[in-house]
Amino acid sequence: MGDSFIKYLQFEKRYSPKTILSYKTDLLQFQNFLNLEFDAVKSEQANHSLVRSWVVNLVEAKLDPVSINRKIACLRSYYKFLMKQEVITKDPMSKIRILKTKKKLPHFVQENELSVTLDRIEPSSDFEQVRDQLLIELLYGTGMRLSELIGLKDHSINMRDRTLKVLGKRNKERVIPFSDTVAKLIESYKMVRNKNVERKQDNLLLTEAGESLYPMLVNRITKKYLKNVKAEKKSPHVLRHTYATHLLNKGAEINAVKDLLGHSSLAATQVYTHNSMEKLKKVFDQAHPKA
Repeated sequence: MGDSFIKYLQFEKRYSPKTILSYKTDLLQFQNFLNLEFDAVKSEQANHSLVRSWVVNLVEAKLDPVSINRKIACLRSYYKFLMKQEVITKDPMSKIRILKTKKKLPHFVQENELSVTLDRIEPSSDFEQVRDQLLIELLYGTGMRLSELIGLKDHSINMRDRTLKVLGKRNKERVIPFSDTVAKLIESYKMVRNKNVERKQDNLLLTEAGESLYPMLVNRITKKYLKNVKAEKKSPHVLRHTYATHLLNKGAEINAVKDLLGHSSLAATQVYTHNSMEKLKKVFDQAHPKA
């Protein structure tokens, strides 16, 4: 039934390849546990007690609670699917609860630090340098996800309206505005790319060989450009966090930020308000006579 479940996630739920890989891994780990501890019981035959034993095993192995909760969510979806298919009549996840986790504020780069970093980038006609500068400006200037950046097509960019269309989680499209600065960089990059690279893909950002970018390369480029900032983490997702935090710090309406980020729930966006609140508290402490 595992294969049917994965196909269901892929074709009906339209989950991303990364999410599907995580679900595959979690199901395989659960089945391996059952094979080892319970004489090869099949996952569709597992009851509440066996699922709970796996969760306890993960806790005792000191796995991060966030990771354990993701595995619990995987099994919850899996058994819900089996119930829907009438493979099982009782849901073994009904009494399984998620673990308590510490709330972590998103890492982001301070506005002045990022401005200095971007201003230090020298103009260039070298393909990789022009591409990398555009890559950083797109991540920070639109808040798009790593997968959305890699999948961005030439035809998805509307230079007249200064907007671009991305394909987000579960194949949901959204339109994001971009600045005149990004527009100029796109034009410069395309001139250099079309002159120097034999295109094998219709993606906007390509390697020198004309192929699509890949996650490790984008991470490497991001770390190189953020090497002098004080943020604990330096990744494409940190620039997404930075985009959201800076918008809220400047007074952007939270529902608008939610739509720009492509969040399905306002709760996912509200985490960025904590960073904005910390800034407000500092202003209060510095300026209020009774602080």
